[in-house]
Order: sequence, then C-alpha cells, then structure tokens
Amino acid sequence: MKISVVTAVKNGAQTLPRMLDSLAQQTYPDIEHLVQDGGSSDGTLDILQSVRPIAPKVISALDGGIYAALNAGITGAIGDVIGVLHADDQLAGPDVLAAVAKALEDPAIDGVYGDLQYVAADGSGRVVRHWSAGTYRKTRLKWGWMPPHPTLYLRRQVFENMGGYDTGFRISGDYEAMLRYLLADVRLAYLPQVMVQMQVGGVSNRSFRQLIRKSGEDYRAIRRHRIGGAGTLVAKNLSKLPQFVRHP
Repeated sequence: MKISVVTAVKNGAQTLPRMLDSLAQQTYPDIEHLVQDGGSSDGTLDILQSVRPIAPKVISALDGGIYAALNAGITGAIGDVIGVLHADDQLAGPDVLAAVAKALEDPAIDGVYGDLQYVAADGSGRVVRHWSAGTYRKTRLKWGWMPPHPTLYLRRQVFENMGGYDTGFRISGDYEAMLRYLLADVRLAYLPQVMVQMQVGGVSNRSFRQLIRKSGEDYRAIRRHRIGGAGTLVAKNLSKLPQFVRHP
C-alpha cells in the first residue's frame, strides 16, 4: 500500500524543515511526497531540492490558491491512500503512517482520522490546543463536528468518485469536502492518537477578517449540504473551547 502525502506551500522555508523531518522519520516504507509550490521566493525550493531520503516531487508555479494546489497534487499522486501535510504541520511520531496503513488493511474502511494538537509558533512544541476528535456518527454533523482535516487519509477512490476540493471556497474547502464525503457514507476509522501537530497562525485564524470569512464559508457549506443552519455554525465554534483545556 503506497501512501501519497500532498503538501501545498508558498514561502514556507521557516517551518518546512520540521515537516520534512517528521516525514523522513516515518517507519512506514512506501511513501510518496508531492509538493505544489505556489512560486516561493524565500528558499523553499532550495530546501525541497536537498531532501533525503523521501525526495518530493515538486511542481512550482503560480496557482489558484491552496485548494487548487491540493487538487493538483492529488491528481498527480499514484498512492493507494492520500493525505495532506501542510508546510507548518508535522507528523506527531514516527509510526503515524504505519498506523494509517494498518487500519486500512480492512477493506471495509475508506479512510482514517485521528487527533490533532495545535502548538506554539515559537518552535517550543508547547501545546496550545488539543483536539480529541472522537468516534464519528452522522448525527454529530449537525452539531458542527468534523474530523481534523490534517489527520484525514482517504483511499484514492474517494477522490476519484467524489471529487476533490471546491475551489470556490478560499478557507473552508476542507470542511465542505468532508461534509460531502461523510454524507455520502464514506466509512472512516478513528485512530485514538495524536497524528499531527499544527503550528498556530494558519490562514483561517490570522485575523478577525479571516475569521469572519471562514464563518461565512462554513455556513455556506452547512446550508449546501442541509445539515443545519446558524445553530450548527455556533455549535461548531463552541466545540473548540474544550480544546484549550490542558490534556495529558
């Protein structure tokens, strides 16, 4: 089982080495890494060209945003299973992809997801939020539940049959796609472990303006898939509060 990891990056030289190190340390042997670079000018390409042992396939060109870049990477992937690893994320341990492959030995499972930690941007590794996703039930969607997108690994057939990310969304394309997949009964297994650590300061929460835009796009996805309304959006945002409580 080959696992393809797709990264979309633009000027990510500051955080990219940590992500690449976490990928290189994986014990699972059959990994493909595809990087869609949006025209970096900060040394990102130099870092990517020096990577060993998992040399990424790099395409550098101006693109139509993060979701267009991810779609291009997914289209070019040859793996049986595909996941996303952003330039400011890192796999939380060396056995993460081995656990993904083990779970997907079950042919009844279409994909897996796990827990996510947000860590401080100063490189200290200090955990700011701990997102314990829990087991999926379709009824949870109307309460704003979704799996942490950076932990989600899906079989290639899911993308082939249901499409990639809607590029009409600039921030919430991952939420819309996950609603689309789950409402079509894509079968996910939950791995009760921290799979990814994400550095705080992502595109969706860099400013108040971005938070407002994200809420608007979330609401559009909720209404498109008829899982609720304003109450679902409120519940989605309130569900984040317990993630700030200290966890072991």
